[in-house]
Formats: sequence, C-alpha cells, structure tokens
Amino acid sequence: MQRAIPVFDFSAQTNVSRMPAWIRQKLTNPEHFAQTARAVHDNTLHTVCEEAACPNMSECWSHGTATLMLLGDTCTRACGFCAVKTGKPTWHDSEEAQRVADAVKAMGLEYVVLTSVNRDDLADGGAGVFADTVRALRQHKPNIGIELLTPDFYRQQPEAINTICRAVEDARSEERDTQMVWGHNIETVPHLYKQVRKGSDYSRSLKLLELAAQQKDIEAKSALMLGLGETHDEVIEVLKDLHDAGVARLSLGQYLRPTKFHLPVKEYILPETFDAYADEAKTMGFSWVKAGPLVRSSYHAHDE
Repeated sequence: MQRAIPVFDFSAQTNVSRMPAWIRQKLTNPEHFAQTARAVHDNTLHTVCEEAACPNMSECWSHGTATLMLLGDTCTRACGFCAVKTGKPTWHDSEEAQRVADAVKAMGLEYVVLTSVNRDDLADGGAGVFADTVRALRQHKPNIGIELLTPDFYRQQPEAINTICRAVEDARSEERDTQMVWGHNIETVPHLYKQVRKGSDYSRSLKLLELAAQQKDIEAKSALMLGLGETHDEVIEVLKDLHDAGVARLSLGQYLRPTKFHLPVKEYILPETFDAYADEAKTMGFSWVKAGPLVRSSYHAHDE
C-alpha cells in the first residue's frame, strides 16, 4: 500500500544506529495470512496492522488474527511516531459494525481487538461506533473476547465511558468474568509528549484509564514505546502512575521508525532490559505483562 507523507518532517535526524539483528519477523503460515487478508479486504475494513506499519503483521496475520481499525484511515492528530495519515476525515459508514462482525466470523476469531483513529471532529469522538461494534460482535458470537484500544475521547470521557459500557452491559458474555479489556496507550513519558504525542495530554490519558478501570468487569490496559529518549527512572514512574490508576495489563515494546519523516530511534533497547522491566512491572502488581522489542499493545492480546 502507498504510504502518505506525514505533516511533519524529522528526516534530518538519524537513528542511533542500524536496526539490530534481533528485530526480525518471518511469515509463519502463508495460508492463514492470505485468509486474514481476504476477510479484511473483502469487507473493506482498515487494520492498524497495515495503517501503522506494525512489525508483527506477518506473524499475527499468519495466525489468523488482526487488529481492526474503526472510523476510517485518517486521523485528526499528528503523532511523531505514528504511520497513520493525518487530515480531515470524511469516513462515516453506518454498516461498519456489521461488516466488522462479518470479517470476524470469516476469520473464526475467539478474541478480537478493535481500535480507531482519533476522531476529534465527531461529537462523541467515535464512541458510538465502538458501542455498535461491541453489540454486533456479541450478537454474532455471544462469548467472544473483546478488547478495545481507544483514543482519549478529548472533552467527552465520561460520556464515552457510559456509551461503551452500556453496550458491554447490553451484550454481556455468560462465560467471561472479564467482559472486556479497555486499552488506551500512554505511549511515552511525560516530557516527550509535546513532540511524540502532539494534541494529546499525559494526565488526560491517565484519567481515561482510571475511569475505564473503575467500570464493572472491565480491565484497563496500556502500552509504552521505548527508545525515544526516555530514561529508566522515567519509565518506572509511568508504570507507577498506570498501576495507581488501576491499569491491570501492560505492554512494552521498541519504537521503530515507520519512515524517514518520523521521529528517529534514540536507543534500541536490549531484550534483557525488556525482561527486567517486565519483572519490575509484575512486582508492582500488574496482572498481565508483555515486554519485548516487537511487542505492541495488541500483540498476543488473547493470551490469558
């Protein structure tokens, strides 16, 4: 697919070094990869796997899993790390929820991850589409596992929480104690926010996670990218903030530059350093932790 040129340009800044040998992925099951691709494209859906140039796309699609992206492929924000294009979205499709359910049925999924672009142009930030899709998925398969990776719902967090949680309550699974995982990525440490997450706010993201964690039978989840210039102590402080907000699930991964226009990699974190962060997170009390160079927020999300 042709990739859009971002609205920012960091091409004058170089990565700290060449990509190390441990950051590699292989296509493990071409047949399942093709089946997943057909299910997504035949239903004219977007995936964060493609739009954000995820390094795990080959692995996940080869195993028949994908993270479906709602509300189109154009974001109203311009984060310096993200490959999703920025612009004025026009996407609106009242049938999207049903098409997502059809694609999930075609892929035979038992657990699905839904995300979206930021849609600051919509009155509800897109919460209604998330809610409709939750209902459609559970109507198709009453006990399917559902994980959302949502934007921060700027200026409408309580309303978005209520809209989505009503849908979860309307479509409760009789077999699942945790009705849904609500993910929102904190992404980086506070002092890097202005450059890394333009238009976002650290405290706002923490507040959404805190609200999500307070909801009945919902687990909150977040993720950080490492290698953008943060220090070990800063990472630990963010983990403490997340745990204090009630976040139960945590993903830590290496930032990889999608194009030359995006922010440069300041450090390639060693695999053993990720292992050490995982140990510290578990000691803090996180119940579910994934940490490694190629880990992303929805990587192996279905793992218990």
